[in-house]
Amino acid sequence: MVVGIVGLGLMGGSLALDLRRFALAQEILGYDRNEEHAKTAQELGLVDRIVPLEELKRADVIFLAIPVEGIIKLFPTFKDIDPQTTLIDLGSTKAKIIQACPPEIRSNFVPAHPMTGTEYSGPLAAIEGLYHGKIVVLCDIEASGELHKERAKELFEAIGMEIVYMEAKEHDLHAAYISHLPHAISYALANSVLKQEDPKSILVLAAGGFKDMSRLAKSNPDMWVDIFKQNREHLLEAMEVFKRELRQALELIEEERWEELRTWMARATTLHKIL
Repeated sequence: MVVGIVGLGLMGGSLALDLRRFALAQEILGYDRNEEHAKTAQELGLVDRIVPLEELKRADVIFLAIPVEGIIKLFPTFKDIDPQTTLIDLGSTKAKIIQACPPEIRSNFVPAHPMTGTEYSGPLAAIEGLYHGKIVVLCDIEASGELHKERAKELFEAIGMEIVYMEAKEHDLHAAYISHLPHAISYALANSVLKQEDPKSILVLAAGGFKDMSRLAKSNPDMWVDIFKQNREHLLEAMEVFKRELRQALELIEEERWEELRTWMARATTLHKIL
């Protein structure tokens, strides 16, 4: 089949590598509004050809690997795709994207969120095997046509992903706690340290803990502003819960209630039994 990928950064580029590795596409067409990204993707061999959107729309399967707001803005462009063309998004939020999908192509559309990624972006960040062994969440697929559901499932399973099904609002709530809140915390930590420490001290003293916690702050701000915007309600709820926990730790330390602090920490360490 012919596969089109809109967005040739980490997610789209890595997907292209795996589609090629497992011989899942006869031809891979690419489109990226960033001309430098498109040129680099072509030079790296991520795609066979860079084409305009009108030509890419004739692919058998189209993946939207762009920021979530970009997916919504691009939907009208695909209103005239063939009924046999499968449209799959890789966005980190789901409810608003599904709501924005034109009814004419809702049966073509399979809303998906691959739970994978790195802090890097752009076609140079693309890596083979990014999707292998990871979970992909498919949301509200009862509204997707049988052909398109089966295609999406076959492709994701072929690149080594485990499929989980969720209702879109449920997905967005869980994503707020598991993915979006950690990014907000990482940005906050990085800004806190940058405002208090000189770069030399950061370089000398920053060890594993700080590096691990601040890694997500390297992520593309344009992409994450869009995600926070789309999942604002659930993210605010998660941030309020986090604020209460941080406030509790602050009070225990201020009041020197060390045994209660130990209990608070011990409860948190039980997370490793789940992970």
